[in-house]
Amino acid sequence: MTDIDRRIATAKRVATGYRNYRRARDRALARLSNHYPETYKELLEQEKISDEQLGKKWLDIDGSTDATDSVHTDTTSTYTRGDREEARSGED
Repeated sequence: MTDIDRRIATAKRVATGYRNYRRARDRALARLSNHYPETYKELLEQEKISDEQLGKKWLDIDGSTDATDSVHTDTTSTYTRGDREEARSGED
């Protein structure tokens, strides 16, 4: 086994171990949050406040953030996706 093969095998083992650890941790967290919902919500709120003080963004329950969109969109455009694709194909 060459040095590169050994490194790849080691990286695979480490990645698999870490993935399994994360899965087990996520399952345990889900079980704890079901058994102690109020405590879980309080701790989660504390973590959110701490992260926001560090400038980290959190997703809301509905999946949105308070951050603005970084993609500039033209609000005057009335094209739909299909219209743009048709316009592009017509340019050929």
